[in-house]
Amino acid sequence: MRPKPAGYATRGTRDRPSTPSKGTKLRGPAPSARRRPRAPPSGTSRPVRTAALAALLALAAAGAAAGEPLRNRLAGHPSPYVALHAADPVAWQPWGRAAIERARAEGKLLFVTLGYFSCHWCHVMQRESFRDPEVAAFLNAHFVPVVVDRELEPALDAALIAFVERTAGYSGWPLNVFLTPEGWPLAGTVYLPRERFLALLRRVQAAWQEDAAELARIAREGGEALRPPPLGPAPPLPRPQAARALGAAFARAALAQADELLGGFGQEARFPSAPQLEALLALAGLAPEPARVRAFLALTLDHMARLGLHDLLEGGFFRYTTDPDWRTPHFEKMLPDQALLARLYLRAARALDERRHAAVARETLDFMLRRMAAPGGGFVASLSAVDAEGVEGGHYLFDADTLTAALDPDQRRAAAEAWGLTGPAPFEAGHLPLALRAPEAAAARLGWPPERVRAALAGARARLLAVRARRTLPADRKVLAGWNGLALAALAEAADLDPRYAEAGRRLRRLLAEVLWDGETLARMRLPDGRAAGTASLEDYAYAALGLAAWGRRTGDGAALALARTLLERARARFRGARGWRLEAEPLIPYVPETPAMPDGALPSPTAAWAEAALLAAPDADDPLRAQAHEVLARAVPFAREDPFWFASAVRLLAAPP
Repeated sequence: MRPKPAGYATRGTRDRPSTPSKGTKLRGPAPSARRRPRAPPSGTSRPVRTAALAALLALAAAGAAAGEPLRNRLAGHPSPYVALHAADPVAWQPWGRAAIERARAEGKLLFVTLGYFSCHWCHVMQRESFRDPEVAAFLNAHFVPVVVDRELEPALDAALIAFVERTAGYSGWPLNVFLTPEGWPLAGTVYLPRERFLALLRRVQAAWQEDAAELARIAREGGEALRPPPLGPAPPLPRPQAARALGAAFARAALAQADELLGGFGQEARFPSAPQLEALLALAGLAPEPARVRAFLALTLDHMARLGLHDLLEGGFFRYTTDPDWRTPHFEKMLPDQALLARLYLRAARALDERRHAAVARETLDFMLRRMAAPGGGFVASLSAVDAEGVEGGHYLFDADTLTAALDPDQRRAAAEAWGLTGPAPFEAGHLPLALRAPEAAAARLGWPPERVRAALAGARARLLAVRARRTLPADRKVLAGWNGLALAALAEAADLDPRYAEAGRRLRRLLAEVLWDGETLARMRLPDGRAAGTASLEDYAYAALGLAAWGRRTGDGAALALARTLLERARARFRGARGWRLEAEPLIPYVPETPAMPDGALPSPTAAWAEAALLAAPDADDPLRAQAHEVLARAVPFAREDPFWFASAVRLLAAPP
């Protein structure tokens, strides 16, 4: 059986706690071990394991003289998430060559923690552990501690997420990984309470002190064993009949994981799974039971829009729900989720002939324009899961006293029946409005005319929004090139629906072309002061090209199409090597793998996005760029045949090309 591409996560990972067992020892599975990543329920005992990944070159002597004492170097960092750690007693270093060289000179392990601004458990771990004097003293004495914004280092994040999934069977953020001084991952885990985290630090340090050379060898050899062989000759593109068969196989695989009672995939948490749902929408006609596929899509889209994943009052989607009933969200709102789901609902409205899906899409785009637009152009990365008081979901929830004070009697009764704002609050901070009943159904239960219920709900919505307007919700104001490319693709889909969407698309196109692109390279982000900064990854190039190509095709903007082609050509030159594609052009550590095809995760596969952008930018059959897109898709076929669910975007492009 062909393994999945080494080093890349193949499922939506999550921001949730973990409690590895206290007595776990550092050890590594055989380098060839493979199993599907699975995140156990919160509170389960989870082992922390080392990589069966490879040992490193000879270490500089363990007693190498240290330079000046470590100090926290995060003040003024452009990432809001990283800058939050500037006041920690941990002597945090930014990710970079200097931190790695320090670890090599001192013979110490790097402790790398990756997270993001709107991640609830990242803030919990900071509060419990990284601000604790005892934990900080141990980290500072025995490790080179590094904090990373995963949104600025997607290649490092993807590689280390995949390492922890493969060696521990779960992943998420905060992601905490120990790297050898040469950059090979040795052991990793996610959130840990303070006592268990400190115990883990002590175990890892004791093992490293006892036999650093052996652990380094294990780490390096395991990592090197995962490198794929050099690319062979390009395989032929599957014939149409074979491509359709692959589409049918994907539909079967998706239905095998589908919850046809509640919607969504799997049995635990519920993620939007936008790449899979979009592929299923495009390929429903190829399924053995098309009506069953469309019924599942309708159910899933309705539950996503009506229940806890979607903000009933303001619009916009949360990252995921922790339960299969779609009732209990993690409250962060991420730009790529809004962009991907707006496009999905627009396409579903056309494919399923359902106007309510178009309404959800427009509401989501309106939310982006209203709450996520950045001064100077583009959209911010995310809105935090915690409010300014540190309460998870505090911005969105209403306790009983607030509801009584804000709503009149009619509004309280209507909101109780239609939105579930009654009884014991399901969250510590109160109730989250859900569209549990249509106004007509609530009216029947109340014995009211429907018009009375609709008027009461409209009034309740206005009053509760006024309550929210008095609250403060922190935002991560990075304007990321790739994520804004996905936003442009969504606006292209909606450009003919509303002049506001067309104007927003034109502004975003200018940002990508005139601010983030300098004529030679693409910047990773625009800072709040307007400057472009950072080195773009393959993800940035592919998503930005996809947005520009979609915009150019929809609006006839030839310059946007030309820039999309340029970005695609530069990306191929920078990120495609002898063994395949890599997310980072010049990685700082050896454990950033190459692969012929990248799977979908929470976001679309960067290699599939590159291919989709190329197909849009090169519609002529004899265009060399189109041939390159076909090669990318052809190399994904062996992986898609083994596991079509995680290669949904590639299968969609093969079986139903744009």
